[in-house]
Amino acid sequence: MSQHPSLRISGKIRKTRNVMKRYERIDALRAEGRIPEDKVLGLPKTKPIEM
Repeated sequence: MSQHPSLRISGKIRKTRNVMKRYERIDALRAEGRIPEDKVLGLPKTKPIEM
């Protein structure tokens, strides 16, 4: 079954997401050094990155 053309996201129109996925938050926090390598629960809030 194919996807309806109105539901496809074109390359020209792209919105900034207001929520990061969990793995993106963990990667961002580890890159900043805000959490240790083994901690994955109780993550602090982060600002979303623009894509």
